[in-house]
Amino acid sequence: MKLALIAIALLAVGFAGIAIKIWGKKNGEFAGTCASNNPIFNKEGEPCSFCGARPDEKCLAEEKE
Repeated sequence: MKLALIAIALLAVGFAGIAIKIWGKKNGEFAGTCASNNPIFNKEGEPCSFCGARPDEKCLAEEKE
């Protein structure tokens, strides 16, 4: 029971941190949301499945606003 309460408390802290970050950002969006554009994860150099940016380019989703 004690372990379950600790796990729930840690999850609550995590969700609160994300909520505070979204609240503090302009338009409530994260900058650079293209995780698939990371060269560590994208070994073949494929474009981002979200915005189409290449690994050496900036996320194009930020510019569409």
